[in-house]
Amino acid sequence: MRKKDVAGENWPIEIVRSARRVKTVNAKLQNGTLVVQVPAHLSDAELAPIIAELQQRMQRKAQPVAQTDEMLAQRAQALNRRYFGGKLRWRSIRYVKNQEKRFGSCTPSTGAIRISHRLAEMPDWVRDYVLMHEMAHLLEANHGPRFWQLVNRYPLTERARGYLMAVGLEEDDMTQTNQ
Repeated sequence: MRKKDVAGENWPIEIVRSARRVKTVNAKLQNGTLVVQVPAHLSDAELAPIIAELQQRMQRKAQPVAQTDEMLAQRAQALNRRYFGGKLRWRSIRYVKNQEKRFGSCTPSTGAIRISHRLAEMPDWVRDYVLMHEMAHLLEANHGPRFWQLVNRYPLTERARGYLMAVGLEEDDMTQTNQ
């Protein structure tokens, strides 16, 4: 059995039968293959509608939600309220496509925050970290101790930095602030 994925490719399906599994059926994408774990006693005819439903669920999960500048601004406002007491003000916050070596920038003098479009497809908590980082520049233009105190209010800072390091985007001085 094969199923189209979001890019138009096919997902091969691997069925793993287990005598220890009694009732439940589980599916996960693993290295481009939809691995379906099933009880050994289920026939192919019984499995067909179950697998069709699992394929539909995985298809919905695999399709990314399009992020907009408005959604980015709403998330920044929520982070501002939670971690900065709603005190920060900026003129604009938007996704941009011209940041290939960094993933965020802030110009404190104009209140402009730009976030790389690459972050739109990353986990929310990573995007939140980058927003926190850029918003902290509205109060501290440099990467000094006070700046990191502000950024570290976000509880997933270290995790997000590790994620970005793993995908090769994080550097010691990860963003450039235009003053």
